[in-house]
Amino acid sequence: MNAFARRGACPALSSPMPTGDGLLVRLNPLAGGFSPASLIALCKAALQHGNGVVEVTARGSLQIRGLTPRSAALLARQVEGLGMVVRTGVPVEHGALAGLDPEEIADPRPLAASIREAARQNGLDQRLGPKVSVVLDGGGHSGLGATAADIRLMARRHCGEISWTFAIAGDARTAKPLAVLPDGRAAQAAIAGLEAVAALGREGRGRDLDARRRARLAALLPPLVGAGSIAPALAGGQRLVPSILPLRGGASALAVAVPFGQMDADGVIGLAARAEEVRASEIRLAPGRIMLALCPADADATALRQEAGRLGFIISPDDPRSGISACPGAPACASGRMPARSLAALIAAAHGDILDGSLGLHVSGCAKGCANPAKAPLALVGGEDGAGLVVDGTARSVPLARVPAEHALNSFGRLAGLIRAERRPGETSAACVARLGTRCLAEAFEKG
Repeated sequence: MNAFARRGACPALSSPMPTGDGLLVRLNPLAGGFSPASLIALCKAALQHGNGVVEVTARGSLQIRGLTPRSAALLARQVEGLGMVVRTGVPVEHGALAGLDPEEIADPRPLAASIREAARQNGLDQRLGPKVSVVLDGGGHSGLGATAADIRLMARRHCGEISWTFAIAGDARTAKPLAVLPDGRAAQAAIAGLEAVAALGREGRGRDLDARRRARLAALLPPLVGAGSIAPALAGGQRLVPSILPLRGGASALAVAVPFGQMDADGVIGLAARAEEVRASEIRLAPGRIMLALCPADADATALRQEAGRLGFIISPDDPRSGISACPGAPACASGRMPARSLAALIAAAHGDILDGSLGLHVSGCAKGCANPAKAPLALVGGEDGAGLVVDGTARSVPLARVPAEHALNSFGRLAGLIRAERRPGETSAACVARLGTRCLAEAFEKG
């Protein structure tokens, strides 16, 4: 097993990762996204060389599954032939609409290019672990407030001047702010932060920087303003949801979500083909398993939205599938103990009414919780001894109750029925769950 086969590694195009259904590779275009024609070609390659499944990850990467060592090499050559430049080195992420969003505070792309080049020159690509990342949140419609990172820089504007809040380890809510820096110091600060993480070794992460190390790092980053004004800057931009968004110059972007992050390649080909017809210039990927089509006008985005809905994409934030996160599960993942995505689809179809926006569900094939490492109001988790119910916890939490995996849908149905029956007029599902309490929920799930 090579280094990329271990959990937590990044399955780059040149280093595919073994899974339950073959090898998996992950693609991140360096600049922008895919032209409709190149996305069609890539999906045809997924059909030819893999199992025809295309995934968009929670962080907005494209994955192709079901490869063999030979077909993975053929896929890599085909991608190279398309002239597609994929990201390598330290991941430096910014919003998918950077430079196009009329609501953004600052365009983070020049800063991203500076950080990538400085990281390469300093040898950080080799000294940092594969999961260490930098997030640049320029604000606006495609901000990355919900995306965790080891180093994060968030744009702010004061008296016409752009500055960046520098924070360590977390998303916009949980990261620890250290300084507010002028635009010209931001890249230097990011590199200093990465150097501090690199000093911990290849397994080090931003969260491992203790108070002493953070203080030492902060001393290298004299703040532009007083420390009291740092924390309010951590609002972060908005998270994308399925919608049509205005862009600069009168253009529009259609944002659709990939159900549970997975779609047959033929479905993506259908979307890209229609995008070509409406003269969309590009299809970009964004956190939240979002695909963004950049269209000339609102009418074009509206026409494409209709086709996306017909093909099975999520085109409205009210779609109950939007409230469920699910990993591939068994048999696609070797660690999976139940078929998480197929179970999630059945739950959305039968019990989507209880997922009213207040109550989210995480369906995880095992306790690793890859689809959602954070807490979820409700979680179904596969294990050696069946499917477990977790309330207000992560996939790693101790389940309140367990049933055989094959009974998970029926057991969740009993739980949904309880919420449906007990929910008071005007009460949200989340409030109902909190009022019922864990013992009542566990009994409904386990015994009916």
